[in-house]
Amino acid sequence: MAIQVNLDVMLAKRKMSVTELSEAVGITMANLSILKNGKAKAIRFSTLEKLCEVLECQPGDLLEYEK
Repeated sequence: MAIQVNLDVMLAKRKMSVTELSEAVGITMANLSILKNGKAKAIRFSTLEKLCEVLECQPGDLLEYEK
């Protein structure tokens, strides 16, 4: 897929675990794992907004387009 999700990078920068993020965002561990491993086909804007809020970042910090 051409869109890469850099969730693991942001988690490392914020020194936050997947469990902590899951609880703060209100998303299941399974769905976070799908996002983190690049298996997601889509993401809701509301989920992206909450991820950015909790991780204190911009959408571009989480999503990257690769040719």
